[in-house]
Amino acid sequence: MKNYDVFIGIDVSKLTLDICGIDNCNEVRIKHSVIKNSVNEIKSYFKKVIKNQRKNIIVGFENTGIYGALVASVLNELCIDYSQLPSLEISKSKGISRGKSDKIDALQIAQYLLSHRFKIKLSTIAENHITEMRLLYTHREKIIKSISQYHREFENKNFLPKEIQKDLIKSTNSILKNLNNNLEKIEKKLSDLIKENKTIEKNFNLIKSVPGVGKQTAIYLLLVTKNFTAFKEARQLACYAGVAPFPYQSGSSINGRNKVNNLADKKLKSLLNMCALSANKYDYDLKEYFEKKVTEGKNKMLVLNNIRNKILSRVFAVINRQEPYVNLKKFAA
Repeated sequence: MKNYDVFIGIDVSKLTLDICGIDNCNEVRIKHSVIKNSVNEIKSYFKKVIKNQRKNIIVGFENTGIYGALVASVLNELCIDYSQLPSLEISKSKGISRGKSDKIDALQIAQYLLSHRFKIKLSTIAENHITEMRLLYTHREKIIKSISQYHREFENKNFLPKEIQKDLIKSTNSILKNLNNNLEKIEKKLSDLIKENKTIEKNFNLIKSVPGVGKQTAIYLLLVTKNFTAFKEARQLACYAGVAPFPYQSGSSINGRNKVNNLADKKLKSLLNMCALSANKYDYDLKEYFEKKVTEGKNKMLVLNNIRNKILSRVFAVINRQEPYVNLKKFAA
């Protein structure tokens, strides 16, 4: 980590950015400013900051999704170090606070950067393929949800007269047809994007070589890891997914069992659960492991969670080796 001299906090909203900067002594170095959330305004502002400060600068802002995309793009273009910080982490670090304003939030983000400067992880922009894939995957999820909702319209079919439902059913069938057509187009586009980038395509095939891991899980793993550049090891991703167990004990009065935390990517956790169930059914090693641990008296869900972690470890192993998964027991005498 560099020795930064100026710590700039940005409170991001849809239309504006509140900006404030402090130095190593927690003194205000850059007074509070409000600018438009646009490329030209952001670029103009930070060019002035670079010119006036002539110091090592780091910028921090909450990960607000699409609203922070322009900030990240400009900072990346100007070669300014920045970190997109989890909103929950910022709010937990504030301690007791009364009241709230964008100006105060910007200052508190700058103070967070200062107090956590030795463990801040710098952010990078995902390559265009990953960004486009993420948008398509999100759109796919919305379409699947809509299809499920419209299918529920048919639950009334056997309980109401046909003449009442005739027009409704006709309309629902038409909507479902369009949704399914769009779903096919999106899935084809996702497949095409994967094939266009050789690195992504290779990693995609390597992930699918792990027993229990299917196409959708492989795509989602590529997205959340930014093609395996955002996480260094399986334990970090397991923590992010909410499948890594942590101790729960304090002194002599609290001595609970290790358990996972509710702070998690619920989508990834759900996908890993399906992978674990599939692997437990078709992978001999994991099936044997599951049965052995259950026979020993271990809780089934605990063992299943261990299998989720084993799957992530296998995924990282094939990515690091750049070789498909091989079940050595198949070749054992």
